Amino acid sequence: MSQAIFLETLYGAYKNVAVLEKSVFPADIDLEEAYRIQHAFTKAKKENNETLKGYKISMTSLETQALFGAKEPLYGQMTDKQISGTVSLSEQMMNPLVELELVFVVKEPLTAKSTEEEIIAKTQVAPGLEVPDSRFEDWFPKMPKEQVCADGAVGGKVVFGAAKDYTYADLDAINGKLILNGEVLDQGSSSIVMDPPVKAIKWLLEKLGQHDLTLEPGMFVSSGTFVLPKPLEVGQYTGEFEGVGNVQLTVNA
Repeated sequence: MSQAIFLETLYGAYKNVAVLEKSVFPADIDLEEAYRIQHAFTKAKKENNETLKGYKISMTSLETQALFGAKEPLYGQMTDKQISGTVSLSEQMMNPLVELELVFVVKEPLTAKSTEEEIIAKTQVAPGLEVPDSRFEDWFPKMPKEQVCADGAVGGKVVFGAAKDYTYADLDAINGKLILNGEVLDQGSSSIVMDPPVKAIKWLLEKLGQHDLTLEPGMFVSSGTFVLPKPLEVGQYTGEFEGVGNVQLTVNA
């Protein structure tokens, strides 16, 4: 399958919530080409009245990088359509998981040259839950990193709560809990996300700079999961973040 036909197939799967076989991914795609496909995927969304609103960072821990044979994180672009506090498993999702993440909200422009101190001054932090999802069947954790990248870093949905100013020290070993219907599914620390997560934002900015991209005011960044992803189930999820706040996600059948 040519890359042009693949892109059309990928967007069709996204639009129609249709699962693809992993074998349709073109052979011999390297990571930079995968990013070009991802950007074209986002362009197709924008041509159909979606707006680029932010980014997600995947594989921020050594554990998740090992699952996909990666040596660094990946980023994915996310649109306004992908921000939601309520999702339907049957109508909107294909192979969804759920993750516990801090979300950074951009107040002022940031570039590859921005320092960690500038990032802290120009962003706020919020509690977040991300729902990774792929257009491909049986993807976790059995898909090449290049395919993950081309698929928007398996971007599904994201929800985040109220954002607040913070200091470097505020991000030190924040404890987070992932709760479903009042029961704790898992918990973890921000220290697993490039310790502290502001380093993930710095990594993203440098990577975006390689692609002539920046972070603009109003954009968000979902910075990396505190825990290994869990299968998404029907119910009421809560993400609790020590010192940051809580956020909820409602999952319907």
